[in-house]
Amino acid sequence: MLKKISFYFVRKYRHSTIPQGYILLMDVMLFVAAFFLMEVFRVDLFHDLYVRGMIVKFVISLMLTTIFYFVTGTYRGIIRHAGMSDVYKIILATAGSVVVCWLVNIINYQFRPPIIHNGYLLSYRESLMLYAILAVLLVASRLFMQYVYNRHFRRRRQAVNMVIYGAGAAGIIAYNALKQEPNVDYRVVAFIDDDMSKVNQELNGVPVMRARTVLTSNFVEQKKVKQLIIAIPSIRLLHKQAITNKALDLGLTVRAVPHASTWLNGSFSANQIQDIKIEDLLERESIQLDNVNIVREVVDKTILVTGAAGSIGSEICRQLMQYKPAKVVMLDQAESPMYDLQFELRNTYADQLDRMEFVIANVKDRPRIEEVFRQFHPQLVYHAAAYKHVPFMEENPYEAVYVNVFGTRNLADLSVQYGVQKFVMVSTDKAVNPTNVMGATKRMAEIYTQSRSSAQTHFVTTRFGNVLGSNGSVIPLFKKQLAAGGPLTVTHKDIIRYFMTIPEACNLVLEAGAMGEGGDIFVFDMGKPVRIYDMARKMIQLSGMQGIEIKEIGLRPGEKLYEELLATKENTIPTPHPKIMRAQVRRYPLEAIDREYNDLWRILEGMDDMQIVAKMKAIVPEFLSNNSIYCKLDTDTPPRHSK
Repeated sequence: MLKKISFYFVRKYRHSTIPQGYILLMDVMLFVAAFFLMEVFRVDLFHDLYVRGMIVKFVISLMLTTIFYFVTGTYRGIIRHAGMSDVYKIILATAGSVVVCWLVNIINYQFRPPIIHNGYLLSYRESLMLYAILAVLLVASRLFMQYVYNRHFRRRRQAVNMVIYGAGAAGIIAYNALKQEPNVDYRVVAFIDDDMSKVNQELNGVPVMRARTVLTSNFVEQKKVKQLIIAIPSIRLLHKQAITNKALDLGLTVRAVPHASTWLNGSFSANQIQDIKIEDLLERESIQLDNVNIVREVVDKTILVTGAAGSIGSEICRQLMQYKPAKVVMLDQAESPMYDLQFELRNTYADQLDRMEFVIANVKDRPRIEEVFRQFHPQLVYHAAAYKHVPFMEENPYEAVYVNVFGTRNLADLSVQYGVQKFVMVSTDKAVNPTNVMGATKRMAEIYTQSRSSAQTHFVTTRFGNVLGSNGSVIPLFKKQLAAGGPLTVTHKDIIRYFMTIPEACNLVLEAGAMGEGGDIFVFDMGKPVRIYDMARKMIQLSGMQGIEIKEIGLRPGEKLYEELLATKENTIPTPHPKIMRAQVRRYPLEAIDREYNDLWRILEGMDDMQIVAKMKAIVPEFLSNNSIYCKLDTDTPPRHSK
């Protein structure tokens, strides 16, 4: 009968929830069944044939039980999602009924004769037996309804076998969340844990095993494992990367449980499990810096940031606002990104609106830039404005030189003229032994700012490689190509690059600015270089898309196979921080550099690309073009890094 009732309820309410009144009625019927079973067991087991007053006992105990149903709310839960909280309510209702029965008996027996005849009350033994049976029936009914619903009436779901790395609290939470997922039937075949005290035990019937046992091709094939969930929110970065790389090599999709602080309203669901991204595999252990130096450098200062709407410039602005400067003047020529930055910062730092200024201007426009210096009198300048796209600048050397070289010259000269204390320039590893116009212009900007350094105005340069997710970088390109179904394009199978995160790079820029004493070029420990082809392959694996092709299209004009952080004639000396080095580079006298750059300016006016690049090569002798029309200017030396 119970089975028929369950089928009726589930079939009728398979797409909605069963009304609370029906659940209450079912619980009352279960009480009737429990009372009947109690009487049967009482007679059979204890040979007590006294049945007088059974109806009165039934009515009184039913009323008591119903009251506790209402008090604890046992009928309010959604049965198909019943869990431990529902079990707790059932235990509370039945245990409460037992306690009340015993209290009534104790009070009743204090009177002589008793107020209520003994045959009309449940005895201690009867009440314990009745409510133990009732608790079992209530829990069993919910489990049975869940089983029937999941087995016969729930939508057919795709089955996915998976393993969870982490048998702690986060692993259990992830397991329970996955079991509630309505669209996919996640089947956890094993937990993995590094704690040997947990290995060979079980969680919810699932074995806990060692990583070297589970993360093997035999286990994955035998159990048909498709996914791995990393459920250790505080896991060390290198450990997480090692697990992910091993899982990807086995063809698994890898996801991770985020830190509890990011859970929505403090609760967790399966859709909050995050896909591992390529950035997670490239990220390094963050360089820890002493921000006391930065605070001392920028607090209560007026600061000008050029290229403020770009990837690096905008992050510099975000970090500067944390240190309570007197004012941050954010300058960029890009109107729309500047508007986005303004909207973000005005909302984030609504109490510091008077500390922010947003200026639309181009660094090559000397009168406009001078007006900015005249109006705000900055004490610090962070110069991040530059053209950075190698192939574009190879095709447009006039614009590259105008902005990257003479735009920097404008800012450097005005910084000296208006008494700026420190000028920090954001450079690139492409300035080292440049093989393209863009890299050469950045090296020329380095040379000029170094020559301008004095006791009054300190000029500092920072060099680093690629930053993850920056505008125009390879990762956003690969993501677009994946979204389009491929192929992913790499210029050369052996090309490698250095990577760091945008916040880390900008924090280093601020630290270098505080550390620099003038004429310095700081280089950062970029870790190990990354093979772009391997990055593309891992992005395909992380996406779970099969059959995506990686196409080699050849080096672009001016592109290197690898980047360097130091030129061949440069050396480094240590700084107080082990991850930051000071480069010892050639110095150029200002008078000679002024003459060379004035000559370049006159050539620039003619807009002859060959003449412009030829003069650049004269100023930067190590500039040898690669895979470019300007290779003909390097008649004595073959192109480098072409392989």
